[in-house]
Amino acid sequence: MYQFITDYLTKQSTGRLILTASLALSTASASHIANAQDSRMPDMGKLTATGGVSQVEGAGGGGLTPWALITGYGTRDSYGANLHYTQANTQDYRLKTFGAAVGIADQVEFSIAQQEFTGSLAPLNALNLKQDIFGLKVKLAGDAVYDQTGWMPQIAAGLQYKRDASIGGLGALGVTNVKQLGAKDDHGIDYYVSATKIYLAQSLLVNGTIRMTKANQMGLLGFGGDKKDQYQAQLEGSIAYLINRKLVIGAEYRMKPRNLGVDNEKDFSDVFVAYFPSKNFSVTAAYVQLGDITVFNPTKQRGWYLSMQAGF
Repeated sequence: MYQFITDYLTKQSTGRLILTASLALSTASASHIANAQDSRMPDMGKLTATGGVSQVEGAGGGGLTPWALITGYGTRDSYGANLHYTQANTQDYRLKTFGAAVGIADQVEFSIAQQEFTGSLAPLNALNLKQDIFGLKVKLAGDAVYDQTGWMPQIAAGLQYKRDASIGGLGALGVTNVKQLGAKDDHGIDYYVSATKIYLAQSLLVNGTIRMTKANQMGLLGFGGDKKDQYQAQLEGSIAYLINRKLVIGAEYRMKPRNLGVDNEKDFSDVFVAYFPSKNFSVTAAYVQLGDITVFNPTKQRGWYLSMQAGF
């Protein structure tokens, strides 16, 4: 009888141990799967607005110039991405840009955008220029958000490959290619280095960019020209003040080369306000000055700029 009781208790204990072990393994497996799934989801761990908005050529930054910040809200353990649509209207012209960008590990950024530039005043009322832009940005040093004690800004280097997709509306002038306007090429590459410093205690962001370029009107009128055909260093700058966590105001300035005899190109500037109701959406409005566009219409172009961005 004693042996029977002992065997029975042993079997019950063994069964409970097997059941406990099975439950533990199941729990661990479920936890591992959950963690693996979580690791594939974007963490959106960066502070609101620190991914910037979509620059008019597709890069993360301000409206006119790229910043050293990587687009999206993914931290160094995650990723982020966004879509954007931008439109700028002056007295006689309209510029539309749409595209997408991806930031990986808060270290590398890829972007793609298409610009469409149209006119409304004769003889350029039928003007229609399109340009494709492919961008790459790599963070080199510093951390604009987390390094608040040192002087070192965040630094990134990037490039933008641009190609003229089409030129229309100038057939009456006998122009079907930007080279007929004096441009040396209908495609080219801009190279830039940006440095961005954020002062959280002062709610201030300061950015400076040096761009090496041969682009005429950002590339819409080709690259190089009858006046100059070499890379030139152009300075770009941004300053932004965070009124609160959702509202930012600021100003930008962008120098431009003057390569074409038919285009007395002028520098760009703007003052802007950006609203971030959430990390998934932002809207930016600005007053822009784009200067002269061509000798066919030497009026200084001023107007409004509106950009919307959705992403994570």
